[in-house]
Amino acid sequence: MTEWEEVHPAVFHVVPLRISKGFLVYVLSQSLATIPLQPATATFYELLTIYGTIVKGVVSDSLQPYTTSPTCPAGVSLVLDGCGCCRVCAKQLGELCTERDPCDHHKGLFCDFGSPANRRIGVCTARDGAPCVFSGMVYRSGESFQSSCKYQCTCLDGAVGCVPLCSMDVRLPSPDCPYPRRVKLPGKCCEEWVCDEAKEQTAVGPALAAYRLEDTYGPDPTMMRANCLVQTTEWSACSKTCGMGISTRVTNDNAFCRLEKQSRLCMVRPCEADLEENIKKGKKCIRTPKISKPVKFELSGCTSVKTYRAKFCGVCTDGRCCTPHRTATLPVEFKCPDGEIMKRKMMFIKTCACHYNCPGDNDIFESLYYRKMYGDMA
Repeated sequence: MTEWEEVHPAVFHVVPLRISKGFLVYVLSQSLATIPLQPATATFYELLTIYGTIVKGVVSDSLQPYTTSPTCPAGVSLVLDGCGCCRVCAKQLGELCTERDPCDHHKGLFCDFGSPANRRIGVCTARDGAPCVFSGMVYRSGESFQSSCKYQCTCLDGAVGCVPLCSMDVRLPSPDCPYPRRVKLPGKCCEEWVCDEAKEQTAVGPALAAYRLEDTYGPDPTMMRANCLVQTTEWSACSKTCGMGISTRVTNDNAFCRLEKQSRLCMVRPCEADLEENIKKGKKCIRTPKISKPVKFELSGCTSVKTYRAKFCGVCTDGRCCTPHRTATLPVEFKCPDGEIMKRKMMFIKTCACHYNCPGDNDIFESLYYRKMYGDMA
């Protein structure tokens, strides 16, 4: 038995998960009479400090792990706490953190306790950013530069993000311009919209600007609920044309009828796949190539627990591009090297369509384009 246990045995029999100042005053007044501190006049922080000192080293034996993991908001990781026994929602940039409430290490955040060294509450802070190498030039983290007449870029933590300087408006088909597309005009940096004659007519209808109609399934975005008109925007296009990307939307379909941003993972096609080899002789496109074996998805070093016989969109050799036409959103569990399990929503492709309305050279930010959607099982 330790010295603390001999002097204050009562404290070691009660270790509450949530404590109040009144409870601490009572326990400390009964068990810490030998400490030169008056519990009745002590600050809550002082009481917490003493209480934390007493139970340090026995918390893992006294606290039982949660039987169920909490549900975290979209984009927030589920991580182990400082004891390594309970899963908690990771704190985000600028939020208060402790050993029990760690920061989101998947996003490069750490708990900055500052000074003095015995502080127990810190703030989630990003690590010092690494420089970026772009087109042979080195840029400091936080430095902005113009890569061309079309883009303004910024270096942040070793990654380069760019925003377009040209207009990113979307022109939908109209009676006087049923097939709009962007073209590069001589002497001008930014592309402009022009109207073309009909190029394609398929069984699923005419192509739209930027991307074809994509049908999904889910709640009616105009449905009424008690004191709340549910509204949901369209899912954005996948942020990457190959490999793992992100698709987002905004909705107030929640208990508080508040607008929130939802996200889902998406993969239009694997980057390493050579899909042109699968195009049949005499054909110019392969709309939905067959995958020979089930695949496992990878995300930030983590691998999906299950294998999936997923569908991907193919390619064309005549200038057309193939994009998702019908999709569904399902949860996918990923297991990380440290044993952590995280669950993310992901887009699964049902059918694809090939068309001429492809993003031009100025349209690398496909996520700024919104496709018409009818809800989704998010």
